[in-house]
Amino acid sequence: MLRFRVICFFVATFSLLVNAQKPEKPTSSEIFHELQKLNFLGTALYVAAHPDDENTRLISYLSNEVKARTAYLSVTRGDGGQNLIGPELRELLGVLRTQELLAARRIDGGEQRFTRANDFGYSKHPDETLRIWDKEMVLGDLVKTIRQLKPDVIINRFDHSTPGRTHGHHTSSAMLSVEAFDLANDPNAYPQQLKKTEPWQPKRIFFNTSWWFYGSQENFQKADKSNMLNLDVGLYYPTLGVSNNEIASLASSQHLCQGFGRISTRGSQDEYVELIKGSLPADKTNLFDGIDTSWSRVKGGEAIGGILYAVEKNFDFKNPSVHVPDLIKAYTRLQKIEDDHWREVKSAQLKEIILACAGLYLETSATNATTYPGDSVTVNVEVLNRSDVGVTLETLSVSGTTSQLSPGIPLAKNQKHNLTLKFKVPANKGYSSPYWLREPGTMGMYTVSEDSLIGKPETPEAFKTLFALNFDGNRLTFEKPIVYRYSKPDKGELYEPFAVLPKVTASFEEDVLIFSEAKPKTVSVTVRAGKENISGTVALDHPAGWSVSPPEATFELSQKGETRSIDFVVTPPSNDSEGTIKPKITAEGAVYDKELVEIAYDHIPKQYVLLPAKAKVVRLNILKTGEHIGYIVGAGDKVPESLEQIGYQVHTINVEDIGKEDLSRFDGIVVGIRAYNVVDDLKFKQPYLLDYVKNGGTLIVQYNTANRWSSQFENIAPYPLKISRDRVTDETAPVEILAKNHALVNFPNTIDEKDFDGWVQERGLYFPDEWGKEFTPILSMADKGETPKKGSLLVAPYGQGHYIYTGLSFFRELPAGVPGAFKLFANMLSIGKENLQSTDEIKG
Repeated sequence: MLRFRVICFFVATFSLLVNAQKPEKPTSSEIFHELQKLNFLGTALYVAAHPDDENTRLISYLSNEVKARTAYLSVTRGDGGQNLIGPELRELLGVLRTQELLAARRIDGGEQRFTRANDFGYSKHPDETLRIWDKEMVLGDLVKTIRQLKPDVIINRFDHSTPGRTHGHHTSSAMLSVEAFDLANDPNAYPQQLKKTEPWQPKRIFFNTSWWFYGSQENFQKADKSNMLNLDVGLYYPTLGVSNNEIASLASSQHLCQGFGRISTRGSQDEYVELIKGSLPADKTNLFDGIDTSWSRVKGGEAIGGILYAVEKNFDFKNPSVHVPDLIKAYTRLQKIEDDHWREVKSAQLKEIILACAGLYLETSATNATTYPGDSVTVNVEVLNRSDVGVTLETLSVSGTTSQLSPGIPLAKNQKHNLTLKFKVPANKGYSSPYWLREPGTMGMYTVSEDSLIGKPETPEAFKTLFALNFDGNRLTFEKPIVYRYSKPDKGELYEPFAVLPKVTASFEEDVLIFSEAKPKTVSVTVRAGKENISGTVALDHPAGWSVSPPEATFELSQKGETRSIDFVVTPPSNDSEGTIKPKITAEGAVYDKELVEIAYDHIPKQYVLLPAKAKVVRLNILKTGEHIGYIVGAGDKVPESLEQIGYQVHTINVEDIGKEDLSRFDGIVVGIRAYNVVDDLKFKQPYLLDYVKNGGTLIVQYNTANRWSSQFENIAPYPLKISRDRVTDETAPVEILAKNHALVNFPNTIDEKDFDGWVQERGLYFPDEWGKEFTPILSMADKGETPKKGSLLVAPYGQGHYIYTGLSFFRELPAGVPGAFKLFANMLSIGKENLQSTDEIKG
């Protein structure tokens, strides 16, 4: 169902961002804007690889200036990126970035689609990308999207003809799009899709080029543009009160976890698209030139257009309700056309316009935010007609249930009706968790068994209320999702999705448990009630060689949302060992084994994610020196928690306090990932950190993005150090130890090549490629076919202490419980302490 998207966010941005579930309350200008879109029968599809790859300027232009139905197909959900606003990584980051894309589309007016491809991290070449992705499956998802949306125009964000020049995912998205352009109209390609779709041939496909792809603006000015269209996307929309670039800036700024918050821009701005296949428009400013985008495009559509064009031409901004009879007439005729695609698309649009013109407010709010299969639910329904339109509320029902009311209430102007509706959640109702995480996937692909879900941006709402309204003899049914509405004193009225969750869930405090000694540890399992008055037992499945006591424990929870920690004593084997422990909860005749993760930020709706409840256990004979570690938080990671697992006491250092507190109390200071990129005040505190090193301290700086700190700040190291874009993306790439006699690979733990087994996603990123003679490179590594990269781990003495810069991805490896990463990090924190040999100072 299409939604009104554009105006209100400029009037009340905060309200929109916090209340992504809030019912739309469109103004007359918004209604008119949607009416213009209703009268344009053309579709554009924009294709790229990740969330934040999309050109929001062009998407907004197509949606709000051209008035085309516009969709963005992101091949992945961005699971392999980093997160600047919180701890979510991998699949949880994919959930967050999915919602940020949807937040952007609510602003720029586009729709959102995906494939089943998993963002496995940076890839240097499409050969690698398409080897890890299931190429045929991802290509089939693109073909299916084209057949479903039936775009006239496809625009690729990236160049399909230059493999190896940029991220392999980027080039792959364009290559697959070009291939799908031809296959979508081939009945022999993916024939199983044709049970619910039909072949479709887009008219043309473009590459959204720019000077960047030519190396410089000068080169681009000289380029042959005879095959290009030039679009000015910096237009001003008087009916909206904003420019296209302002819309685009705010849409792009929803990608907060990627650091895309930006200042809005205004004024003329050129976008270029280069024809790849299909017919070149005669009008080089019109992507749809030569394509019939009027109602005449549809058999029987001219009569509908005759009504709707007149409504648009004579639109009454003071009283849109006067158009409802004509809109109803157009809707009735629309149901009779033969074209299933346009009937479905335009019916959804037209119904929302009818609802808005009539001033009808329909809302269903549950009394609780969550429910569970088998539960009885009470919802409060509000119905209000704010116009003179004659309309009767005939029935109310809830999708997927037998619940129904037949109030038969005439809705008099501005007379609110509050009703109560009760229903029982079916016992087999699926949970409200991201559908692509329900089954185990692979490194490159998500598993989705239910074909109807493939490509959808999110799991459909748990329940919808169906409002059957009668407009002077014409019966229309409107669907509204059931939501949860509440208020907070400091934020006012708030909305959340209404979710179906298990009766009980479990979680561990840590995803990874490191046993650095052969001693038992107390491991807590937190049990959380999804309903009132639930009791049962908890046991821990564990790997061979490990033992757990007690074998089983009981729990009893009286309140929904109540939690209880249950302690088990876990004893590791004496030798190195890895495995997984899993809670098994038995309650009310069923077994539960899921962890519930909630993702809550103001700019997206609250997300409930169900994952397998488990923790990795690692028995690791590891030595370390020192005890107190200072940590400067950067873009966010779980390195501090990981260091605490092996016995360090980690203290967060407030950057503002550097210079005031005594840093010498720390046995080492670690700077979090991208700290120099995101913490501006660090440039003022660098002298204090270097003084700490000079006086005998150890400073470990983890990776930063090249040259993305203040221009006033010359260097992050005491000696020359140039950070590049060098990275090693193959987590299995061979590692050579260059400085075999250096303390970093010998004290207190001996490091060899085997310690780089089991690394996840990558070796590291943003390695320095130039450094002063004072630095010693420790390791060498390279992706296949590339020159060795020696800047992953550099150490230099400075005064009486040591400065270490590392681009190794410890922020991924430590939370994943990679033993070799722990040993190497312990060595880094122990450097300079080789002369401390007492058992009190070297701990196992």
